[in-house]
Amino acid sequence: MMMMLATAKRVRICLVFMVASVVASVKCAAVTKEERLLVNMTLVRNSSVHGAYCLDGSFPAYHLNRGFGAGARNWLLQFEGGGWCNDVKSCMDRANSRRGSTRYMSKYEVFSGILSNNASLNPDFYNWNRVKIRYCDGASFAGDSMYNNGTSVLYFRGQRIWQSIILDLLPKGLKYARKALLSGCSAGGLATFLHCDNFTSYLPKSATVKCLSDAGFFLDVRDISLNHTMRSFYEDLVSLQGIEKNLNNHCTSNFLFPKLCIFPQYAMRYIRTPFFILNSAYDVYQFHHILVPPSADLHGRWNRCKNNPADCNASQMDILQGFRQEMLGALRLFYYYSRRGGLFINSCFAHCQSEIQDTWFSADSPRVNNKTIAEAIGDWYFSRKLAKEIDGAYPCDSTCHNLIP
Repeated sequence: MMMMLATAKRVRICLVFMVASVVASVKCAAVTKEERLLVNMTLVRNSSVHGAYCLDGSFPAYHLNRGFGAGARNWLLQFEGGGWCNDVKSCMDRANSRRGSTRYMSKYEVFSGILSNNASLNPDFYNWNRVKIRYCDGASFAGDSMYNNGTSVLYFRGQRIWQSIILDLLPKGLKYARKALLSGCSAGGLATFLHCDNFTSYLPKSATVKCLSDAGFFLDVRDISLNHTMRSFYEDLVSLQGIEKNLNNHCTSNFLFPKLCIFPQYAMRYIRTPFFILNSAYDVYQFHHILVPPSADLHGRWNRCKNNPADCNASQMDILQGFRQEMLGALRLFYYYSRRGGLFINSCFAHCQSEIQDTWFSADSPRVNNKTIAEAIGDWYFSRKLAKEIDGAYPCDSTCHNLIP
C-alpha cells in the first residue's frame, strides 16, 4: 500500500514544475493558492443567553460559506473533531488550547473535500451552504454540566453549544432548508450519531435530512491486554461532563449500562434519520488508542507496526484482522436491515477521509468497488444507487492513502 500524506500529490506536482522552470513553479504555486478556500469565523456572541460556553468560558463559533445557485437552500453542517477530555486536569489543559477555547483558534479555516466550493472537487455538495462547527467542549458536543472549585471554572456545555449554533443558523436560512446533511469527523463523527435525530427536529418536515459519520464509529472492544480501556474512558467522560441525560433515551432506557449508549454500535439502532457510516476497518485512532493504547504496550513492541503496517509481524496482523472483524460484526445489523443506510468501510490505515481532498474525490482517491468516497456518499444521499461498500482485508486495497500520524 502507498504511504502518503494528504498533500503529497500536490507537492509532487509542484516539484515537477520546479524542475521544468521557475516560471512553471510560480504557476503551480498560484494554482495551489487558488484551490484554498479560506472561510472566516463567526462567534455566537449571544450564546450566554443559553449558557453555552467553550471550556474556558469563551464564545462558541462556526465557519459558514454560503451556497449558491441550485444549492442555495441546501445545508451541510460538519462537526469538527479533536478527541475528548475525561478528567479535570486534561480539561484544564484543553481549556488553554484551541481544543477548548475559541480565543486560541485560527480565525480562518480551509474548506476542502466535502466542504469545497469547487464542482470538480466536490460535485454533489459544492454549491450548498457549508458550515464547519468548531469543537471546544471536549465531549462531542454532548455535555451539560460545570466544574467550579472556587478558583477554577470549566464549562462542560457541548449540548448547549450545539443548540446555540443551530439557533444562530436558523434565521440565516437553515430553517428554510430543502436538503440537509449533518456530518462530522472523529469526535465530530461521534457527535453526528449523538445529534442526528435532534438536527432533524429543527428542520422543515418537507426537507430531506440525512447524517454522515466519518471515522466516528468508535468500538467498545477490549485492548490487547484484555482491558476495556475505551469503555472506562467514555464512562469517565459521561460522568464528568453530564452526558448521560443527552444520550439517546430509547437506548438508555433499554440498555443495562446506559453510559455505554455513547458508543454508536449500541445507539445506532435507535436513530430514525437516514445515516451513512464512513470508516476505515483499521482506523488508526482506534488502532493506537483503543486496540493498542500506550497503557497496554509499555515496552513499545507495537511501535514499528503502528508507524507502518508493513512492519507488523504475523501475530500483530492477526490481531488487526480480528479488530476488523469486530467492526464488521458491530455493523452487521446495520448492513443487512437498514434500507435507508449507507456504508463505506475501506481497509486503509487512516482516520477521517471526508475533509481531505485527496481521499474525498481526486484521480487517485481510495476506492471500493471502483467507487470513491464522494461518489458513494452522493449516490446514497440522492438515492441514485445502493451504497453499502465494504473493502476486502488488508493488504488487498492498492488505492489506499495510509494517513498515519
